[in-house]
Amino acid sequence: MQAMTANEAKTQFGEILLKAQRSPVQINKHGKPVAVMLSIQDYENLEELKLKWLQMRALNADEQIRKGELLNGEAFMDVLLSR
Repeated sequence: MQAMTANEAKTQFGEILLKAQRSPVQINKHGKPVAVMLSIQDYENLEELKLKWLQMRALNADEQIRKGELLNGEAFMDVLLSR
């Protein structure tokens, strides 16, 4: 992934828009990554993947409930926070 400073991104915004159509562009501020600019198609693909992942998790949870594989609240939070 190509990287640019925040100042470069500000002064070369049009160029970044073109680059982001080909591959994501990382924006760094004070030497640390703070953002990524990507094409709308890449963004929509990521959102679709997130939705599919959430749907899969919901189906798995439903199956675990039907099997009686339940966790108490504390164990659930431990699992949730470990991911």
